[in-house]
Amino acid sequence: MNTAATAMNSRWLPGNRIELLCCGEDYYPSVFQAIDTAEKQVLLETFIWFDDPVGRELRAALIRAAQRGAEVHVLIDGWGSPDLGDEFVQGLIDAGVKLRAFEPVRKLFGARINMLGRMHNKLAVIDGRVAYVGGINYAKDHVLALDPEQAKLDYAVRIEGPLVEQIEAFCRTNISTPQPPREMWLRRWRRLRQLRREERMPSLDQGAVAAFVTRDNHRHTTDIERHYRAAIRSAQTRIVIANAYFFPGYRLVRDLRRAARRGVQVDLILQGNPDMPWVQRATMLLYEHLLRAGVRIHEYNERPLHAKVAVIDDHWATVGSSNLDPTSLSLNLEANVIVRDNAFAAVLRQALDGVLEKSCDAVQVSRPGRLRSAWIVLRSMVVFHALRRFPAWARWAHHAKPRVVPVVPESGEAETMSREAVPHEPVPHEPAHAEGLR
Repeated sequence: MNTAATAMNSRWLPGNRIELLCCGEDYYPSVFQAIDTAEKQVLLETFIWFDDPVGRELRAALIRAAQRGAEVHVLIDGWGSPDLGDEFVQGLIDAGVKLRAFEPVRKLFGARINMLGRMHNKLAVIDGRVAYVGGINYAKDHVLALDPEQAKLDYAVRIEGPLVEQIEAFCRTNISTPQPPREMWLRRWRRLRQLRREERMPSLDQGAVAAFVTRDNHRHTTDIERHYRAAIRSAQTRIVIANAYFFPGYRLVRDLRRAARRGVQVDLILQGNPDMPWVQRATMLLYEHLLRAGVRIHEYNERPLHAKVAVIDDHWATVGSSNLDPTSLSLNLEANVIVRDNAFAAVLRQALDGVLEKSCDAVQVSRPGRLRSAWIVLRSMVVFHALRRFPAWARWAHHAKPRVVPVVPESGEAETMSREAVPHEPVPHEPAHAEGLR
């Protein structure tokens, strides 16, 4: 495990308090309360932010923070959050919120066309003391009471401890440098630690060891996948993975099959009530291959599944934004937290066991005839290899450097969201507790 971590340039930090949050019911009250206590700084990144009851509550909390004098920076994805209205945006700007979009959306005949290579992170850092990482966006379809039919099952974590500064350094670097090289934000983190050495709260002696792991399209294209694979290969007793969009590469599928064959109980919780049916059909092409090796597949049918979590041997766990599919593993910018802690792993495992017992249907191995079996093998092979090569083809076609541009009301300077903006705008001044950090 340590060898793999070194190779992936991870920074394992002990002494963290990590709390599991389930769905919007847990997540939104926690993050909104944290923003309401902000005194110096709020950093927030999200793929989706909608103008709905949840989105407006976030907007109000950010405006209050800015009006109290906190420095507030928000980065949204231009494809995932394309329709924030003029009034919605202008109120944020008037309050002093710095709102930016990663790679503005481009449309052809009204349809969004640049869906590849998106900023898929869901991060928040408040005053450098608490951070949130997970898969939950800011929209009503994460709250059962607001959207009973489409409310998604998903998870996030609330973090206190040394790891928060690392996530803060990443978010601050992301303000002005689209897809920042890992070395750049780690340098900022080391300077931040030096500046705050005297005021830093002592780490928790019994806290969790954790790492903040990101995926980019530079030198760290496979870090999240490699953490998964290292943990799967070292598994001794049980692997539980809950993932909304599951179509990983050959190597990860092979590792799961080998784990099952050596006696590890491998449980996959996948979508049974999908928000995108074609994704489920692609995943189903892997079913026979996995089931015949002893992997247990469970379809979650209570509502759409949006989770991106895993727990292995009640010791290793991950929560974050990364699906196990070609777009997350090969194209999008993603962020996960990896946790090595028995207590946290037990909490996550118990939550997933509850989902398995109450809301899932087990998938059984089918017994088709010989001709049907041959067709399944051929079809799966063709689609599997085609989809696995899709990211390489997409990267070849999608070679433009990503941009981060200010978001302004369309009635004002509408071209700001579509023009060729300067890729590296000046870094805003640091808050008083990190003066001079660049």
